[in-house]
Amino acid sequence: MLLTRFDPFKQMRELEKSFYNYPTSNEGVNAFVPVVNTREGESAFHIDVDLPGVKKEDIKVDINKNVLTISGERNLKEEVKEEDYYKVETSFGKFSRSFTLPDNIDTENIEARSDNGVLEVIIPKLDEAKNKKTIEIK
Repeated sequence: MLLTRFDPFKQMRELEKSFYNYPTSNEGVNAFVPVVNTREGESAFHIDVDLPGVKKEDIKVDINKNVLTISGERNLKEEVKEEDYYKVETSFGKFSRSFTLPDNIDTENIEARSDNGVLEVIIPKLDEAKNKKTIEIK
């Protein structure tokens, strides 16, 4: 089972956001929190992260002490030139999502690929048969 870090203030921020209808993240107005879907297959865990407008060069995937961290920065600039007006809108923000990984993963063969604004991280499981051993009693 794939676990995420507990955030004791998440519900409070969501409640505050529903009352005031404005971003309440520590990052400020331009905070970007990507949507994440996780699933477990027979041989691997899968993490899909929606990162519209984020180039794969701006994404970083790290593992430290069984915690997988996906981080990066989004920089979007929308420019509209019309006869009677000119509009430029920019949107930017850093993001980071962390996941506590179970003990039965193969950290050496983790893969990540980005396609059309979706990052997919595939975390293979260790073969249970290789980890089991019968000890001979002498």
